[in-house]
Amino acid sequence: MTVWIDTHCHLDAPEFCNDVLAMRARAAARGVAHCVLPAVQVANFAAVRELAHQFGDSYALGIHPLCVAQAADADLAALDAELALRRADPRLVAVGEIGLDYFVPELLQSPLRERQEFFYREQLKLARRHGLPVILHVRRSADRLLKHLRDLAGPDELWRGIAHAFNGSEVQATQFVALGLKLGFGGAVTFERALQLRRLAATLPLDTIVLETDAPDIAPHWLYKTAQQRAAGASQGRNEPAELPRIAQVVADLRGMALDDLAQATVRNALAALPRLGALL
Repeated sequence: MTVWIDTHCHLDAPEFCNDVLAMRARAAARGVAHCVLPAVQVANFAAVRELAHQFGDSYALGIHPLCVAQAADADLAALDAELALRRADPRLVAVGEIGLDYFVPELLQSPLRERQEFFYREQLKLARRHGLPVILHVRRSADRLLKHLRDLAGPDELWRGIAHAFNGSEVQATQFVALGLKLGFGGAVTFERALQLRRLAATLPLDTIVLETDAPDIAPHWLYKTAQQRAAGASQGRNEPAELPRIAQVVADLRGMALDDLAQATVRNALAALPRLGALL
């Protein structure tokens, strides 16, 4: 069976609370051998850790930019302490999900714009201190993310990690890769109207790409319902890791390559981005 790694999914989300066992089993049956579970706030650190151990997956610890408004400065100290406490846990593979979100209007305005930049920068420092890769939230914020990555990189040092749900320009993609990061592609690439994203998925060097679902979010086109459809009573399809092979088939078709070859390459890329995964597979 073809083996896949879902490099970004939120199995602790409320959408999965009633059937997480069956949902993870469906993914395994379709070859999704491993899932990376990023935290989004201090309150769910324990949940992602416990799920990762339960299913043989891995986890990351961080404070998401969408959670910064509710976060206290003390949460950064809590993250630092938890990273130190779990230092020997082989299933802790990164600091994440961290980053910047300039799509949500209130996060674009003061004081939350400055506050999320502060949290992002401090969490980059923690990743450096603890020797861990980063999993980055990139939403209309690539240039500022890159600026802080450059500012905090040591002399001749690269980062490791993933620019999750990448949807920037080719120039920005090249800059993330030059800093040592891989680029995450998921459900958004399945939409025919996503012309720029599909072009990148087709043309970027193969060794730059990893695959993800961001489940339960970023549903692929076959699960997506428009606002008009939802108003008429249709329910939005729930994204889950079992959708990864079908998303991957879209990427393979765009690149004109065999699905198994894409699987092998993206697993190899995930191991390069998150080196601790190597001991878990």
